[in-house]
Amino acid sequence: MAKPLMAKATAVWLVDNTTISFKQIADFVGMHELEVQGIADGDVAAGVKGFDPIANNQLTQEEIDAAQDSPLYKLKLKFNPAASGEEKRRGPRYTPLSKRQDRPNSILWLVKFHPELSDGQIAKLVGTTKPTIQSIRERTHWNIANMQPIDPVALGLCKQSELDAIVQKAAAKKAAEGGVMSDDERRKLVSTEQSLEMDNAPKIPSAIEGLETFSLSNEPDDEKEEEVVDADSFFNLPKGDGDDADEDPRT
Repeated sequence: MAKPLMAKATAVWLVDNTTISFKQIADFVGMHELEVQGIADGDVAAGVKGFDPIANNQLTQEEIDAAQDSPLYKLKLKFNPAASGEEKRRGPRYTPLSKRQDRPNSILWLVKFHPELSDGQIAKLVGTTKPTIQSIRERTHWNIANMQPIDPVALGLCKQSELDAIVQKAAAKKAAEGGVMSDDERRKLVSTEQSLEMDNAPKIPSAIEGLETFSLSNEPDDEKEEEVVDADSFFNLPKGDGDDADEDPRT
């Protein structure tokens, strides 16, 4: 349901100039009923000047009279042809001046970690232009040497839900095109039909398959354990008294 312009100021005017219930006013302006009650008590919107919805072509007197006669009646915003399609605004997302210097870093992050996203999707997500994205992809941007990839969610340029939604959409589009996942496109999934058509992984040749298991299973138990060899026997040094060791073995 469309909401009136200057909702809080409109609520102030309706509270001051009509007997419409707080619930009806809250539903019309998109506020909570307790907040409208706070306006009536003077705790909310102190100093806000009322905005006349009749004079500003948002309500008719007939609507107000009907709402005052029936507490269950819901006010309907007057149709304004000039405001038609205003909510469906086209064009790039607005980025505050304080965050515009961080926008190239977010583009670099998206290009690096989500190469499946198109230039149009990135432009819509963080509010930039396609030539800027292309220059960062090709690393011809004038400040590319000083740029660092930073998550646009951490920079406040978009919401995590918006990023997830656009990534899933891009992955689904590429999956429908039949592409196979690459190292860069980690979120890309291959369909079941594609995986069944792929060649099987190479196996061990049947001539030697199980040979290692066979040799281990037929080896005697006393030979399976590695014998402990001391240093003397390893170098074939004779054992015994010192005199015997010095004796010439040829005599």
